[in-house]
Amino acid sequence: MDSQTPISMRLSVPLNALRAFEAAARHLSVKEAALELSVTASAVSHQLRILEDCLGLELMRRNGARLELTETGQMLAPELTAGFSRIVQAVENLRQDRTSGPLRLSMLPTFAVHWLSPRLISYPFDRAGFELLISTTQAPVDLAAGVADAAIRHGKGEWPGLLSDLLFDETVALLGPPHLTGGSEEALRNAIGEANLFLSQHRREAFEEWNATLPGGPVRPAAITIVDSAGLGLKAAIDGAGITLAGAEIAGADIGAGRLVPFFDHRIAGGGYYLVYPRALERDRRIRNLRQWLVSATPGRTR
Repeated sequence: MDSQTPISMRLSVPLNALRAFEAAARHLSVKEAALELSVTASAVSHQLRILEDCLGLELMRRNGARLELTETGQMLAPELTAGFSRIVQAVENLRQDRTSGPLRLSMLPTFAVHWLSPRLISYPFDRAGFELLISTTQAPVDLAAGVADAAIRHGKGEWPGLLSDLLFDETVALLGPPHLTGGSEEALRNAIGEANLFLSQHRREAFEEWNATLPGGPVRPAAITIVDSAGLGLKAAIDGAGITLAGAEIAGADIGAGRLVPFFDHRIAGGGYYLVYPRALERDRRIRNLRQWLVSATPGRTR
């Protein structure tokens, strides 16, 4: 038979019946097998009858109060025990791989470069349980499939099947290099009117909202260039090529260093950044360690 044929197509008897027989054969007791499998004794007996009916063979018989394996049962039982042992070991190996070694952490490139990187100097990489393997991507990775162990995502904290811990809420502001952001309100509006706005494709609606709610009326940049990420917009503004709309918290290190300055005091809510992970890793010490450090590295947050 083709080795590539799915096991569901090759197995001609119910798997539950095989499990029931293996446990009963190992214990030589229907009651003990039922306790191991967390089912009733009658359920085990029913599965044994199903297996014997499917095979057309007698596998075990009762001799007074004891169970005895027939010759056929004696041939089958050790093979099943070995097979189920391999399955258990394979699952345990996966579980061990999932909960040991570096925590595989996925995040947006903008978060990695502008928020995480300036703070990594304080991260305890040398401590056990804090090891990280960091990757960046614009698209969310499938945590349920094990592509990564955890991720930092932007949104409202709602990802089906995953747990999420809020790191910080975001406020969106218009930012530019220092030489464009000084002076009176009229001077600021004039500077915006002569500047190129590098706008993330994900921030179009946010700019409309920010502009529509700007005290004193909306501004009109000389040009708007759509880019694929807020990070590229921030880099363009830092390099003096124009202005950008971005989360003030993400740009906090650049603002603190004087590389970027907000236009006006006007900000709007922009969602939040969350540490996201499968429920199976809720008690993983690597998750707990990372969460504790992220909270401590976030101004205004407490454990």
